[in-house]
Amino acid sequence: MHPLVKLARQTVETYVNERRVIEPPAGLTPEMKQKAGAFVSIKKHGELRGCIGTFIPSCENVAEEIIRNAICAATQDPRFHCVEKEELSELAYSVDVLTPPEEVKGLKDLNPKKYGVIVSKGQRKGLLLPDLEGVDTVEEQLRIAKMKAGIYDNEEVKIFRFEVKRYH
Repeated sequence: MHPLVKLARQTVETYVNERRVIEPPAGLTPEMKQKAGAFVSIKKHGELRGCIGTFIPSCENVAEEIIRNAICAATQDPRFHCVEKEELSELAYSVDVLTPPEEVKGLKDLNPKKYGVIVSKGQRKGLLLPDLEGVDTVEEQLRIAKMKAGIYDNEEVKIFRFEVKRYH
């Protein structure tokens, strides 16, 4: 198991079992030392169980970003109830570390397998990670990101793309 994924798992298990937030490990790996946005996804039997992240870094390093977002994915994703002790052994984790978002000029600059997207209209923002099962077209990716932001399909938006390094 990759150290970033191990950190996410250890964070959730400690928080759910002991209601305690762990400290970052003493010897940070190079990936943990960088400053970047990160998403933690939790699945149970292949189905999404929680996913929370930041596209702009909000912590000192990726390790702290993962700790914060792992707890949020397990306890604050509004689509799911909080992770419970009884299900911890059934959970699988992945961590996505994001590159800084860049604005795109048109749909030709997008690829749902390679790039995640952020759509923006005023204060409303929607994000969708890349390479998600069932999301095969740019149009579908943008439709879902707009829906997450509460933006109508026909509304003009600013579009940003980013890449991720995904760890399982």
